[in-house]
Amino acid sequence: MKITIKYFAGIREAIGAPSELRDTAAPTLAALRDELIAQGGAYAESLARGKAVRLALNQVMADESAALTEGAEVAFFPPVTGG
Repeated sequence: MKITIKYFAGIREAIGAPSELRDTAAPTLAALRDELIAQGGAYAESLARGKAVRLALNQVMADESAALTEGAEVAFFPPVTGG
């Protein structure tokens, strides 16, 4: 299936792109994250397990167990703090 992935803040800087279109067979956000980590390099560093990463699916905060569908928009971003 084709999906759009958007990267924000430090993740975008590490990967070097704000977004990408990707073909994936990943059934869930967790599987997609693992697929990206397996690419190595900046993907592995910025999305590594143990790193705090928030996810959104179709502009709604989502758990990694959320199912992917054709045309979905996935966003990865670090937790945001402010004051």
